[in-house]
Amino acid sequence: MNNGPAPNPAWILPEWPGVPRQVRALTTRRTGGIGIGAFTSFNLAQHVGDEPATVAEHRRMLQAKAGMPAEPLWLEQVHGTHVVEHPGRVPDTPPRADAAVALAPGRVCVVMTADCLPVVFTDRAGTRVGVAHAGWRGLAGGVLEATIAALRVPAPELLAWLGPALSQPAFEVGPEVRDAFVAQSAANETAFVPNARGRFQADLYALARMTLARAGVDRVSGGGRCTYAEDREFYSYRRDGGATGRMATCVWIDGHTGS
Repeated sequence: MNNGPAPNPAWILPEWPGVPRQVRALTTRRTGGIGIGAFTSFNLAQHVGDEPATVAEHRRMLQAKAGMPAEPLWLEQVHGTHVVEHPGRVPDTPPRADAAVALAPGRVCVVMTADCLPVVFTDRAGTRVGVAHAGWRGLAGGVLEATIAALRVPAPELLAWLGPALSQPAFEVGPEVRDAFVAQSAANETAFVPNARGRFQADLYALARMTLARAGVDRVSGGGRCTYAEDREFYSYRRDGGATGRMATCVWIDGHTGS
């Protein structure tokens, strides 16, 4: 089941079984905009060096074409674990946070990524939604657990979808990253494969799934895309040496669609 606006070349829709019809979600592709150079062509981030007017137009296009009920709550992301609850009105200054939740219809939550893992949540009744920016620092620090807590329903009532991120073959990390996760749970060791350089290939999707399972979320969909390998589809900070744009992963409850 696709949950989101109408299909569009500028975004992908989750394959998210069991999600109520009023829950809308999408992840943008890098295509469909007017950006040039490193930001070709649908960058949505204001902090990466792109032209402010171009980014503003992309955000306007996204809101209009996706049929969003309001302006998204953009965040100042810092690879942390703070979660903000959508206040109903978008503030002038983006909140400093790496996850957002909405407990009412018509409030659009969003995170931006270019290799880190976006994780989208809803409850089975479709009464609350959230999205988290889960790079390895946030994932190890507890951003998913913090988002689950902020949704204020029992974890078994939640559904999660994993958006596009670095795949294991593209995600080389040092032993300190592996150690941080193994210190949390010995089972996390299975997500790290040694390579010939004395480092490790980390499976971000597997780490997220194990984290969600330990937290009590057992209905998890998505995963399997690679921002690094799919260069025509996605921006990748690692592939592009840091000079790149950002995709947006958005979720909201449509107040005009029944479940």
